[in-house]
Amino acid sequence: QVLKMSGYDLSAKRSGKTSESAVPVISKKGKAALRYAVYQAAFIASIRNKYFIRYYTNTLRGREREKGIKTKMRVKLAAKMLVIAWTLMKKKELFDPGYLKID
Repeated sequence: QVLKMSGYDLSAKRSGKTSESAVPVISKKGKAALRYAVYQAAFIASIRNKYFIRYYTNTLRGREREKGIKTKMRVKLAAKMLVIAWTLMKKKELFDPGYLKID
């Protein structure tokens, strides 16, 4: 629900295509200011926080040459951070690096 509210949920443009060939993109149907703030937080976290750096580099591994992959991975990190923040707020807990499931 929180991903849908922010516009980070995935949707695919299908216009006559099968689900295998449809390209998933974020819907952007949500609060742009929230999406911007969370992306900026993910950008800084991917540079400065050791747990998020490790998660970011693990998701990026082997795909460094793809066009725009760093931005896509930061968007993925932003969505993950939003879900973690929502969970922490709901459960009234402190952050645990185990939420990132780093290999």
